[in-house]
Amino acid sequence: MATKNPDFVADKALAKDFLTNFADSIGERKYLNLLQDVANRRIRAVQIELDDLFNYKDLDEEFLQRVTENTRRYVSIFAEAVDELMPDPTELFSAEDDHDILMTQRAEDLTESADNSDPFRRMPPDIRRFFEVYIKAFSKGTPYTIRQVKASHIGQLVKISGIITRCSDVKPLMQVAVYTCEECGFEIYQEVTARIFMPLFECPSVRCKTNNTKGNLILQLRASKFLKFQEAKIQELAEHVPKGHIPRSLTVHLRGELTRKVAPGDVVELSGIFLPIPYTGFRALRAGLVADTFLEAMSVSHFKKKYEEYELSGDEQEQIERLAEDGDIYNKLARSLAPEIFGHEDVKKALLLLLVGAPHRKLSDGMKIRGDLHICLMGDPGVAKSQLLKHIINVAPRGVYTTGRGSSGVGLTAAVQRDPVTNEMVLEGGALVLADMGICAIDEFDKMEESDRTAIHEVMEQQTVSIAKAGITTSLNARTAVLAAANPAWGRYDLRRSPAENINLPPALLSRFDLLWLILDRADMDTDLEMARHIVHVHQKLESPSLGFTPLEPSVLRAYISAARRISPSVPRELEEYIATAYSSIRQEEANSSAPHSYTTVRTLLSILRISIALARLRFSETVAQSDVDEALRLMQMSKFSLYSEDRQRSGLDAISDIYSILRDEAARTNRLDVSYSHALNLISRKGYSEAQLNECLEEYASLNVWQIHPNTFDIRFIDA
Repeated sequence: MATKNPDFVADKALAKDFLTNFADSIGERKYLNLLQDVANRRIRAVQIELDDLFNYKDLDEEFLQRVTENTRRYVSIFAEAVDELMPDPTELFSAEDDHDILMTQRAEDLTESADNSDPFRRMPPDIRRFFEVYIKAFSKGTPYTIRQVKASHIGQLVKISGIITRCSDVKPLMQVAVYTCEECGFEIYQEVTARIFMPLFECPSVRCKTNNTKGNLILQLRASKFLKFQEAKIQELAEHVPKGHIPRSLTVHLRGELTRKVAPGDVVELSGIFLPIPYTGFRALRAGLVADTFLEAMSVSHFKKKYEEYELSGDEQEQIERLAEDGDIYNKLARSLAPEIFGHEDVKKALLLLLVGAPHRKLSDGMKIRGDLHICLMGDPGVAKSQLLKHIINVAPRGVYTTGRGSSGVGLTAAVQRDPVTNEMVLEGGALVLADMGICAIDEFDKMEESDRTAIHEVMEQQTVSIAKAGITTSLNARTAVLAAANPAWGRYDLRRSPAENINLPPALLSRFDLLWLILDRADMDTDLEMARHIVHVHQKLESPSLGFTPLEPSVLRAYISAARRISPSVPRELEEYIATAYSSIRQEEANSSAPHSYTTVRTLLSILRISIALARLRFSETVAQSDVDEALRLMQMSKFSLYSEDRQRSGLDAISDIYSILRDEAARTNRLDVSYSHALNLISRKGYSEAQLNECLEEYASLNVWQIHPNTFDIRFIDA
């Protein structure tokens, strides 16, 4: 490449000019303020942004091009410019740091021995620096995929996106090795630029050479300069992989302040310098002329921030406050989930509560009660179960999608592998560990091998993965909400068989799901017509028909949920008796019915509490209201609604008669003649009836003079015969 040799001295002057004079939109000297913070030891990283270089009027385009094409050299040029411009500290900071004490001693030694001609005794600038310099790529422009980074990019600043699959521990990496000579007593410095280096054994100083003595050198680890170093593996995102190819991966080296910024499972955008790394030692003999490549990271940004890391801007804050004041926000948020999918309103409400969750409780003796909700969608083929799962993974900040046949027990929990860098045995987390503090969606749940499914039992209740293999005995965190989708045992739900035969999952697993949702595909003229119109509209216009309001974007949903998750509601005293009575009546109902629909255990009671708390969070309320508990009970009953409707058909009762019998039984149970309208609505909605059917029943039986209806409140009073 025939480019004229750049004048690095002139470039350093340009860099100094840029750092001194660049002002942001408010007119503040951005980089001078940054350097003052560095001098006061508040921050340790100086990040120079290419956007600022581009906007700076006194710089030519050639300089910008040289920075992007020869980034590593320009990092050191900017570092030298920062050295010369570094202001004096304006705040006091403790000089107890080893680095500062050693530097004051060295400064005294240097003034005593003015003869500074010996190159090995000259102190490298790296050892004086207590900061690091990074050059950040342009914020605009689409990042490359790993496939698009070619040989022509070597040495240049590139921006790539992908998912982190593995991270090593943070280790110290030697930057400058410092020796002391036993003969002349001088400090000898050796800069380390590669991953390995050959230590010095004989003193190379002028005095030892003059005296013709081979001074023995001792490596001083305390005086040497080390950097934090971490190695990560980034892999292509699934959508960037061409058909029939395996995703490519690239090694990333993170140094200094960029370490501990990424974790396995994070979807990130990295900018860095693409560099070759030749093999060394025995591997070089086998590799021949082949060199490996890696990316030296310069900046890290996450695509989906975790809920805890969400910092709401002023506009978002206002928008969320506006939404929170809306009385119908629960329905709106639920309908904003996958608006292209027709119906399933209650299922979407349940999925919204799965995203919100309840806070984890930790007792004084260390026992934990989980807050994550687990949901299983069981249903006929073609009711959009997988689409719902995919959409939830898209909305959640951390989500892992896997299928039953495609994942083994080890793939779900953790595998033991040999680390190529250190040659130690390391654990590589599976899907459930990668989804820690997120959601793990498992499709085709019924098609999993029984041995693999047992791996999920511990995760769902204890939220850990315990492992004892290859000399590693440990417990990994898997604080994840499990969202499973399954087909009934015979592909479609068989109405002639009992629910237990159809569901075909072990009771130990079923009781761990907070909500088991049965979605049946029933033929109904009106519903089918509406659904067909909806699907045709989506197919033509590529958007959902109007819902009467604008559906919220996934980013707004994430912001709202992150604000809601900061609240930790409590259950008030006066609701204790109400919840206890509701739970005992569910147990009683199940004991009296001939065929058990689901397994009601104490876990069901905890599920009611979790769902109620999630509902209170959505309202930004600090306490759980009775309406939250009623809605939680309604959702639990609605999840089994499809089976209840089957029972009613068998018993031969029509809806009106059944509602009457429910209300009559309630009056007999409480031994009172009055039933309030809200209580009646709650009772019948648990059985899967609508408000319109209740009103029809009230009118019909009032005309028969069975009961009287209050004209304003619509409360019911039985006429005692």
